[in-house]
Amino acid sequence: MGRSAHGRPVLELPAGWDCNWSHSGGLLAVVLGERMRVGIDIERERPRPRALELARRFFTPAEADWLAAHGPGDASRDFLRLWCAKEAVLKAHGRGLAFGLDRLEFRDRGGCLRLAACDPALGDPEAWRVLEVRPAPGFLGALAWFNSDAMPTPAGEARPGHTARP
Repeated sequence: MGRSAHGRPVLELPAGWDCNWSHSGGLLAVVLGERMRVGIDIERERPRPRALELARRFFTPAEADWLAAHGPGDASRDFLRLWCAKEAVLKAHGRGLAFGLDRLEFRDRGGCLRLAACDPALGDPEAWRVLEVRPAPGFLGALAWFNSDAMPTPAGEARPGHTARP
């Protein structure tokens, strides 16, 4: 196992394959994808009394307003849903949280989060697929993927199955 230029863990896999994983509270989730970049995040459900404060600091204003319209329990759960979705996309992209949680915006559409807007470095938001998951009781998560041939590649990184060259 190695790391990309931006610290993304990289497994030695056959050409065209990508892998990502997340762990929380003794639970491990692993995702593999062929001809796509993949990311996953899982988190243990627990009260997050500072959810709105953190959302105002790190999420987009529209997302923070959406959370503020919820009751405390729903705001805590939906904060976690947004966090997992954002982190899964950013992990698939390869830059992780350092890229900035406010550089992508999700909207709730019929109870499902959809990537509505994002920094051009993430590509077309319509090309991203995000699936919310419940990997075990008491946990929430999200899986994100993007066709690796269509995704802008972060500087200094290779697409899955390609070798990075200096």
